[in-house]
Amino acid sequence: QVQLVESGGGLVQAGGSLRLSCAASGTIFNINAMGWYRQAPGKQRELVATVTITSAGRTNYADSVKGRFTISRDNAKNTVYLEMNSLKPEDTAVYYCNARLRYSDWSTYDYWGQGTQVTVSS
Repeated sequence: QVQLVESGGGLVQAGGSLRLSCAASGTIFNINAMGWYRQAPGKQRELVATVTITSAGRTNYADSVKGRFTISRDNAKNTVYLEMNSLKPEDTAVYYCNARLRYSDWSTYDYWGQGTQVTVSS
């Protein structure tokens, strides 16, 4: 079992910044990557950014956030961060932390946080 605790959401004006944090605990040694997804009302959950927990620390971003959002990790704290700058009203959504576990047979399993609301006012 992996527990994910998110923090840092809130209300911000367009052009502002927020920083989300997600701390993982529990059986974390199989975590291969962590990231952030978001879901706006009436829309499907979509990828925002991911980072691998391996030494390579490869990142992946949605086109809509490239150049504005930065994902980073602190492996010592089992925590990932999402720095969000130049926020737009269309960034308004519930943001969910994700941890993807990979097992020796290459199967994967996803854990999700409870979600944190980000609201960007125009």
